[in-house]
Amino acid sequence: MPARILTIAQQKGGAGKTTVAAQLAAAWSATGKRVAVMDTDQQASLADWFDLRGDGDGSDSLQLSKISGWRVSTEVDKLRSAFDIVIIDCPPHAETDAKIAIRAADLVLIPVQPSPMDVWATRGTLELAAGEKVPALIVLNRVPYRGRVLDEVKRMAAEEKMPVAKATIGNRVAFAATMMAGSSVVETARRSVAADEVRSLAKEVGRKLGV
Repeated sequence: MPARILTIAQQKGGAGKTTVAAQLAAAWSATGKRVAVMDTDQQASLADWFDLRGDGDGSDSLQLSKISGWRVSTEVDKLRSAFDIVIIDCPPHAETDAKIAIRAADLVLIPVQPSPMDVWATRGTLELAAGEKVPALIVLNRVPYRGRVLDEVKRMAAEEKMPVAKATIGNRVAFAATMMAGSSVVETARRSVAADEVRSLAKEVGRKLGV
């Protein structure tokens, strides 16, 4: 079966796209899926994370492609037959590049921090996905441990009929720590709440992708 394509996009910067992309990639790889990650952001944070992983023991089923612009769709076509999942990490504030990556996707995942401003800023990315007729899903990221903000943000999203994932990602030190080490929470903190959150999101997104 050809690879399913997940584009992670958010026009607002600082939403945690690269962290979500890396953690999901590692989670799916850990279950035996062949995963390719595409870094289309000039900051190349996903590529930096991948480089930190090193060669390991040779069992890592992840592959990186660093490419941008019109070449994204050509690269996706190359990867479809060799992988189960291709994850595209889009740059913020780059509507043209995001549109190309969204057009190639089977699903667009949109990380959103739980604040009213971030919810409002998501409208543009949802409109891009709708314009390309690609389904989208919001994932609430960096959710605080306490407070009523999560319920309020969910209420706002529901009022605007925004599709929100049941799984959420907490504001946890483990995510930053593993990103700096080129690893993931499912690899180095398997029994942690953080790892459970990532696995839950991977399972929910995987169902929507059909993998």
